[in-house]
Amino acid sequence: MQDNFDQKKVVSTKRQTGIWWHMLRPHTLTASFVPVALGTALSLNVSSLHWPLFFAMMLSCIMIQAATNMFNEYFDFKRGLDNDRSVGIGGGIVREGVIPKTVLKVAFSLFACSALIGVYICLETTWWIALVGIVCMAAGYFYTGGPYPIAYTPFGEIVSGFFMGFVIIMISFYVQTETISYLSILLSIPVSLLIGAILLSNNIRDLDGDKENGRKTLAILIGRKNAIILLTTLFILSYCWIITLVVVGMTPVWSLLVLFSTPKAFEASKGFKGKTMPIQMMPAMKATAQTNTMFGFLLSAGLLISHLVG
Repeated sequence: MQDNFDQKKVVSTKRQTGIWWHMLRPHTLTASFVPVALGTALSLNVSSLHWPLFFAMMLSCIMIQAATNMFNEYFDFKRGLDNDRSVGIGGGIVREGVIPKTVLKVAFSLFACSALIGVYICLETTWWIALVGIVCMAAGYFYTGGPYPIAYTPFGEIVSGFFMGFVIIMISFYVQTETISYLSILLSIPVSLLIGAILLSNNIRDLDGDKENGRKTLAILIGRKNAIILLTTLFILSYCWIITLVVVGMTPVWSLLVLFSTPKAFEASKGFKGKTMPIQMMPAMKATAQTNTMFGFLLSAGLLISHLVG
C-alpha cells in the first residue's frame, strides 16, 4: 500500500512540475536569451567577456519574460479570454485547475528574483541599469495587466520588439563594455522586428477570438490578409538589413549565416495563407518563433566566428 501511495505521489509531482513548466512557455523564452547572446557577441570586439555578468543578464531576462508569461496567463483568465477550448500555449488555470492567485504570486516572485540579480549587475556596472530594469518589468506587467493592457492595442508588436529586442541587446552590450556602439544599435533592429513578428503571428492566429473579446490588435485593425503580408515584410526587411550591413562593410561577412534560417521564415509566411482556424495556424506560429531563434543564434555565431578568425 505504501509503495502505491509513493508511486502516486511521484506521478502527481511530475504532473504538477509539467504543468508549471508548460505555463512558463519555455519555447518562447528564446526571445529573451537570443538578444542577450547577440548583445554579448557584439561586445567581444570591444572588451573581454565577463562571464558572471553574461549569466546574470541571461537569467534575469528569462525570469522577466517568464513572469510576463505568467501575468498573461492570469489576466487572460480574469478577463475571460481563456477557456477549456482555447487554442494556444496557456491554459494552466482553465484546463489544469491551477489556482489563479498562485500564478500571480509566482509571477511576482520571478520579478523579485530578477531584481536581486539586477542588484549584482548594478554593483558591477551602474545603477542606471536598475531604472531600465524597472521599466522593463512595468512593460511586462502592463502588457496584459492594468486597466489598459498593451496587448489589447495595436502597439503590442512595437512594445515587445523594443523591450525584448533593442533594450535587452543594448543592456547586454553595455554591461560588458560600459558603452553603446552604432553597430549594436543597427544589429538590434532586425532582431527587434522578428520579436515583433512573433507577437504578430500570435495575433493573426487569435484574430477572431480577440475581436469577439474587444481587443484592437494590429492584426484586427489591418485584417488577416494584410497582417500576413506585414509578417512576410518583417521577415524580408530583417534579412535585407543584414545583407545591406555586410555589403557596406559595417558587419562581417559571417553575419550572412542568418540566411540559413530563411526556410523557416518561408514556412511561417506560407503556413498562414488560406488558414482561418487557430489550430491550423499553430505550425506557422511555431515557425515564426523558430525563425527568430535561428536568426539570432546564427547572427551571434557569425559575430563570434569573425572575432575568433579576425
